[in-house]
Amino acid sequence: MRCSRAFIPTLKEVPADAQVASHIYMVRGGFIRRLAAGVYSLLPLGWRVIRKIEQIVREEMDATGAQELHMPSVLPAELWRETGRWDEYGPLLLRIEDRKGAAFCFGPTHEEVVVDIARREIRSYRDLPLNLYQIQGKFRDELRPRAGLLRSREFIMKDAYSFHASAEDASSEYARMYAAYQRIFRRCGLEFRVVEADPGAIGGNESHEFQVLAESGEDALVACQRCAYAANVEQAEVGAPAEPGVRGDGDLEKVKTPGTKTIEAVAGFLNVAQERLIKTMIYMADGAPVAVLVRGDRAVNEVAVKKVTGASELELAQQEQVESATGAPYGFAGPVGLAIPIYADAELEGATGAVAGANEADAHYTGVSLGRDASVRRYATLRLAESGDPCPRCEDGTFELMRGIEVGHVFNLGTKYSKPMAAAISDEAGQEHVMEMGCYGIGITRVASAAIEQNHDDDGIAWPMPIAPYEVTLLPLQMGDESVREAAESLYRELTDAGVEVLFDDRDERPGAKFKDADLIGVPLRVALGKRSVKAGEIEIKWRWEREATTAPLAGAGEAVAALVRAERRRYVERAAEVSRP
Repeated sequence: MRCSRAFIPTLKEVPADAQVASHIYMVRGGFIRRLAAGVYSLLPLGWRVIRKIEQIVREEMDATGAQELHMPSVLPAELWRETGRWDEYGPLLLRIEDRKGAAFCFGPTHEEVVVDIARREIRSYRDLPLNLYQIQGKFRDELRPRAGLLRSREFIMKDAYSFHASAEDASSEYARMYAAYQRIFRRCGLEFRVVEADPGAIGGNESHEFQVLAESGEDALVACQRCAYAANVEQAEVGAPAEPGVRGDGDLEKVKTPGTKTIEAVAGFLNVAQERLIKTMIYMADGAPVAVLVRGDRAVNEVAVKKVTGASELELAQQEQVESATGAPYGFAGPVGLAIPIYADAELEGATGAVAGANEADAHYTGVSLGRDASVRRYATLRLAESGDPCPRCEDGTFELMRGIEVGHVFNLGTKYSKPMAAAISDEAGQEHVMEMGCYGIGITRVASAAIEQNHDDDGIAWPMPIAPYEVTLLPLQMGDESVREAAESLYRELTDAGVEVLFDDRDERPGAKFKDADLIGVPLRVALGKRSVKAGEIEIKWRWEREATTAPLAGAGEAVAALVRAERRRYVERAAEVSRP
């Protein structure tokens, strides 16, 4: 592609609403343009990146035996009501009506639609297993879309759904998709970790997230420094503490603590470490109040609380609900004498000499011993995992905290959707039972942004070769000079004929402007030539991520550059091949 014909509207200024590198450089580099909050047009450069990611996904999905289809994007409400998700999804669902008043939504995911297809068409175990996938635009009405394509309302997703006659076969397909996802992200040039995750609104028995490691990631992860265990902090198990997390002396005593509503304020007023405090949080679990206890310097893991209480809905209690349950305003709740169910973090089992709210304004207890002074219904890991916590899977391993961007998620669904929608088959004995399912998603547009978050510098993007919009950018520095122009045109033809994707900057621009745009756009390999280099019979070659350029003979340059491109392509394919195929 010649730059003189290409639509690449680059910008010098940083967009006012852009804060992360991928958003900044995708706008400045002419990859995307904002249409509305969380809604973007993909310009030609951006679309080329997306199509390359899609192609990698298709190749790997097809290799597993999955089949591509296309489902409608506007979905009837009655399907979603069968599974209860019409109400569960809440405001994330973009709801619309047709001219007859029938309710629809713009699909954020397609479990109900594909199950409807399966229950109509599949009758016997002989028709299984079956894995169907699509690559399609989705819409989720995010309250606060941010960071460009990292958290947009409209996005492109690959969603796959598998159907099985047995739970064992569903687990086998789950392993196959798990391995395929590893190959996909390796081929895309991403550094990632696979972490255990909460199934969330999709549901199911087992799930893993594929997290691209980046400081800008909105997900907090922990990974063991000794073994392979890693998990989202909301899903992470924590090894059993060697001793209680709070140990101290003293008898139970009520003390005045006027105006001290926060952990920091209480610790400062009583001159004790925050670790000596018991934080008491009041939640409404399916409308009923429960108390959750964690150490003063810890944060409550609401996903874990929801599981341990068995609640379908969990929300932090409002002020009037806290006062009704404890008799005290915010900041003074405590476990002593509390008449509602109490759940405590495992770190607090055996806690002695602790400080906790006294369930009255401006008062706290010191010398609290949970085993003696409060009735705890159950101890479990109810806090968010942190750096330094013990690993639950190996001896002496501890957690390291990191940030990640979720680009893929696999779920072993069991019968969560097939059961309420009565998607049943006959087995070998002629008995009817519902199908087992799995679902597997990849955020195609998010992969593009995540790649930039991992591959950029102060000058712009440094795309991995497999998903770069072009493989080589060719920069003739003086297009007005006949020798330079002829050499550049000849090299452009050679590279194109060799199957190399070339962005040919044939504009009549200053060399500095061409170099800046090349760095901003991030094409992996830059080939430059000017009057001096042509006279010397040389070209300049520079990989986008290297500091220094090298020279090569102009004679035979086409084959030499093409060979570099082929070698770089192979590197990613070989990296992906290291993942075995179950």
